[in-house]
Formats: sequence, structure tokens, C-alpha cells
Amino acid sequence: MDTRYIFVTGGVVSSLGKGIISSSIARLLLSRGFSVTIQKFDPYINIDPGTLNPYEHGECYVTVDGHEADLDLGHYERFTNIKTTRANNITTGRVYQSVIDKERRGDYLGKTVQIIPHITDEIKRDVKLLANKHKYDFVITEIGGTVGDIESTPFLEAVRQLKWELGNRCVCVHLTYVPYIKAAKELKTKPTQHSVKMLQQVGIQPDILVLRTEKVIPQSICRKVAQFCNVSVEAVTQSVDCPTIYEVPLMMHAQKLDNIILEKTGTPYSGEPDLVKWNKFLDHMKNATEVVTVGLVGKYVELQDAYKSIDESLLQAATYHDRKLQIKYISSEKLNDGNVEEQLADMDGVIVAPGFGVRGTEGKFVALKWCREHDVPTFGICLGMQCMVIEYARDVLGMAEANSTELDPNTPYNVIDLMEEQKSVTNMGGTMRLGAYACHLQPGTKVAQAYGTLDIEERHRHRFEFNDEYRQQFEDAGMKCVGENPDTHLVEVVEVPSKKWYIGTQYHPEYSSTVLNPHPLFMSFIEAAIANKKDKEATKQQ
Repeated sequence: MDTRYIFVTGGVVSSLGKGIISSSIARLLLSRGFSVTIQKFDPYINIDPGTLNPYEHGECYVTVDGHEADLDLGHYERFTNIKTTRANNITTGRVYQSVIDKERRGDYLGKTVQIIPHITDEIKRDVKLLANKHKYDFVITEIGGTVGDIESTPFLEAVRQLKWELGNRCVCVHLTYVPYIKAAKELKTKPTQHSVKMLQQVGIQPDILVLRTEKVIPQSICRKVAQFCNVSVEAVTQSVDCPTIYEVPLMMHAQKLDNIILEKTGTPYSGEPDLVKWNKFLDHMKNATEVVTVGLVGKYVELQDAYKSIDESLLQAATYHDRKLQIKYISSEKLNDGNVEEQLADMDGVIVAPGFGVRGTEGKFVALKWCREHDVPTFGICLGMQCMVIEYARDVLGMAEANSTELDPNTPYNVIDLMEEQKSVTNMGGTMRLGAYACHLQPGTKVAQAYGTLDIEERHRHRFEFNDEYRQQFEDAGMKCVGENPDTHLVEVVEVPSKKWYIGTQYHPEYSSTVLNPHPLFMSFIEAAIANKKDKEATKQQ
């Protein structure tokens, strides 16, 4: 069948959850047997979010082909099991860069280059590119920002044109906000009416409305919204706050959102979506009573989305172990020898988070030393793994001034150093070791046991590496290099076998953990944390 296109826009305020709604629609259509992909258009002028501050943007997500992407792509993958690429995340900067490159090459034959048609044609080309390459049944496109933003205007104009060109093969789902005014004890629809009016002003009539709300909206109000917004009553759905984002697909299906989309696009369908595995995951979550507590040590712990993929990977693994997850966020900037016992004593396991720069690293060293000496299951990711190596060099190998040349360019023991091909790099955007690389694991190790295979592929985002000149000294002192890239022999995984679970990965396993396929390393880590909790409880009872 011809590809159908679903556009998801947002109004009133940002952060309503367009990414979750897009992912939920994708999950429902996939569960009905359709082939689906999702892409995100971001209206900022940065080429990608790789150089954006986490304080502004949250986590930077990395695709398998090495593109630094918006964190919504993490939601897409966790909900769908689809591996995204650079084609799934387009920014205004990417669009303009492409158009300017074409203009410089003379592709426009000397014509004046304008927003319409040149920028909008480029956006339309990006929308259709995925379908042309892979022949998906559905392409879902989330438009970042809020209707009315100046930045979003070219994207909305492209959507307007596509709606005319594609006819009933295209639907627009508009997510908007219905606030509850506590003093008046009323739900207010006026913001939604204004938001839809703004969308209509740029020539787009939404086909479906999703009303974001903290309280259930009565049917009478839904009818009022439908009447004022020129949308059929059955196409007005509501997204009420849920205990977990993973319940949203079920809530949308209960209101027949997937059926409405299929009917409006003239897509033949029968039966119900197969959500057996999804429901099984939610059953694990609802029925879990025991708690597993994980300490996450990092410098961005006050930010909700800075470690989003790690949070979700831990939640998925804990859920499949029938545990409620409790994450305690511990600021590595505030951690020191005087308070580490108080901060970490109650943790069943500890994650030392990734990051860049020297700020907060000394606190990570303090946490790692305490965890190693008290045999707490510990997982170091990217910079967390590098800090594991540095702390071990300082305390076990006796190299008191050991460091990474990122943190101290003059260290006499550069146990972590810049990759040779990175030494001449001056452009900071998209120039790191990015994307999926192969890794070969040593048999008989905890990490190989977790994966159940010796050859894996994982995603990277870093410049600095374990310095191979020190490998033998670490091996002799008990820290084993148990995973390496088969082509370059760069060290990917370190492990201290004498400990319950003390593993560091240069790569980011959190990027490939999904609801239906939790990551084996996170599963193994949570298993070790649960065992550690039982050991502590048994010791207390003695």
C-alpha cells in the first residue's frame, strides 16, 4: 500500500508529551502488523543537539549511524524497537545547511532562494525520504516546538502543502492542553480553541485532537471542543496523567486513536493490536512490591532529562525483575570523603554517569573508591568507566597523579588519553567517536555471561580512550580489559572479577534498552543489586 503520513503538532505550551503520543501511535500501529517509522523535526538552528547544554536540552541521544539526536528519539526506540538514524531527526540548521550547500553548487540555476519553495521543498523531501527508501506503511513526523512559534513556521507550511498533496493519506494529530483552574474548579478549553485557530491560520485543519490534562475531561467538554475546532467528536481524545508513560498506548487504544487514524487514512484493518508482551511488562510493573535502590552519581542530577535513557533502562530491568525502582540522584560535585558513607550506604547498586569535563569528577572518584572497597555492584558508563580506570590507577596501582588528559593535560600517568585521530580535531560538532561499533568480549567474564554472546555492537559518544600502554599493569593488578574493538583493539569494557559486579563500559548501553528488549547489562546489574540487598539484609539479621 502507499505510505500514509501522520503529523503530530503541539499547542498552548511545550513539554506536553508529543514524543510520547507519537511513540504510542507507532506502538499501536506496529502491534497491528504495519511497518512504521518516526522522525522528529526540531525548529532550532543548531545542526544537531550534540553541542547543546543539558541544562537547556536534557540528554543527547545517539543513533546507530552516529547522529547526535533529540532525546525524543530515545522514546521512539524504547516504545518501538526500531533503530533510528540521522534521517529520523532533522533540525532547521540541517535544512538550511542543505539548501545553502545546493545554492553554492548552483543547483538552483541562479534563482532567488526563498523560504517557499526552497526551504519547504527541502522539508517535504526529508519527510518523504524515509518512505521512499524503505516503503513504510506509516511515517510519523513530530513537529517540535509549539504552534505559533516563529521557528516552526516553515515546517508547518510544509505540512500544509503535504496535506493538500497527499489527500486522505495524511492526517494531523494536534496535542493541546486543557488546564484545570483550581480556584474555579473548572477545566478550561479556551487555550485549545486558540491553539487550533492558530493552526487553522497557517492553513492546517487538525483531523484529531489529543487533549493533555491532569483530570478526566467530561464528554460534554469534548463535544464543545469538537464543535469549536471543526473536529468530529470521536476524534477528540484525551491524555490524562498516568503512573507511567508506558500506559499511554493502552489509554490511546481505549479511545480508539489507532482505529480513527486507520479509518481517516483509508487503511484496511481488522481485529485488535497484539499488546500481549506490552501488557506483560505493565503487569510486572504493577505487581512489583519489593524495592531495589540505585544511586546515580553525576553532575547533572538536578535535571529531569539529563540521564533519561539510563533512568528508563534501569526501570525496564527492575520491572522485569519484579522490583520497584528507586533512584537516588547524588551530585558528584557535592560528594566527598566526609559524606560518601552517608550518601551510598543504603544503595543496593551504584551507577557512575557519563559526561564531559572536569567538573564533578573528583566526587565520582570518591564514589568509585567507596563502592569498590565495600563491594557494592557498580556500573561505570563512558566517563564513568574512565573514572573507574583513573581511580583504580591512583589507589591500586599507586599512580597518585593518574588522570585523563581531558581532565589534566599534564598528568604524568595518562591512563585515559585522546584518540590519535582526534588530536587534530578543532570542530566540536559531530566529530567524536559516534554510533555503533563492534566489541568482542572475553569468555568466562561477567559481561559475556550477561550478554550470552561474545560479539556485540554498541553505541559510542566520546573522544578519549583507555591508554593501551597501561593495559598489562591494570590486568596484573586485577582490573581486566574484557571487551575490545576487534579492528582497533581499543578497550571497550573493564571488569574487576574479584568483586560482586564492578564493570565499566566505554560505550553507552542505555541507548539500546527498550521495553520489549531490556538491555542485558542493565538486567545483570539489577540482578547483582538485588543479590547485594539480600546479602545486606542477611548480615543485619545475624
